[in-house]
Amino acid sequence: MRAPLEFTGERFTPECVREIRYEHVHRYAFAQSLVHGKTVLDAACGEGYGSALLAESAASVTGVDLSEEAVAHAARRYGRDNLAFRQADCLDLPFEDNAFDCVVSFETLEHLAEHERLLAEFCRVLRSDGCLLISTPDKAVYTDKLGNRNEFHVAELYGDEFDALLGRHFPARRLWGQRLTFQSAIWSLDGAGSPAFHREQDNGVETGERPPHEAVYLLALCAADEATLSQALPGLSLFDDAEESVYAHYYHEIRKNMATGGMLQEKDREIARLQADLAAALRRRAPWWRRLLGRG
Repeated sequence: MRAPLEFTGERFTPECVREIRYEHVHRYAFAQSLVHGKTVLDAACGEGYGSALLAESAASVTGVDLSEEAVAHAARRYGRDNLAFRQADCLDLPFEDNAFDCVVSFETLEHLAEHERLLAEFCRVLRSDGCLLISTPDKAVYTDKLGNRNEFHVAELYGDEFDALLGRHFPARRLWGQRLTFQSAIWSLDGAGSPAFHREQDNGVETGERPPHEAVYLLALCAADEATLSQALPGLSLFDDAEESVYAHYYHEIRKNMATGGMLQEKDREIARLQADLAAALRRRAPWWRRLLGRG
């Protein structure tokens, strides 16, 4: 296996585990049905793992990134006939107009200040019936509410700013939200029924048709017209790994904390026994102590 790309915090690498992996890999898994049979640009592809996932269903994928190191690594690690990597600036893409059916760009926007120029480039390389799938953190939740401070983020956007930016370049849009959650799942084994989400409140349980959470990340599918947006993408997409690593880690921590709590309780009992033994010993030797103090 090729040596992994060093994780610096600027871009995800597939050696990262659990929560951060779920967030990043899920976006590409979500996009796989969208890019089926299409010519795809993965803009700011980073390590290349996502381009490789898209290439499993796309006709062809080109991954571009500003980092020569990341591109060289991706080309070595993910070799297949319908996948290529190029070093390029997303603000000045080295492609002809109308070159792609679909542009995918996850967690790129916030790393740049030139948002209008980036969207204009995506429009330029897309065919008239093409689409853009793009994601970015919602500043109101990611930064303001949760307190994240990412040194690599140059210009984060609030949800309304993100939608307005996209609207200046793409008349048609659909929006999704993404967030890690911890829930109990009940699903129909025969495929019937529609989603329902339940949240326990102080005054009972509220029920709705979508998760009652604030999205940490925003995903948008953008196109020139509504007809292009009719492509099948799920209203709800769930993701985990075969090992259920987040859940397994949760239970590992619970068991570890329970074991630690048991050890602390035993230590407390041992200390109590020692204190009782010491008190009894002092009572037995009390006459000697009184003589030592000149009171005998």
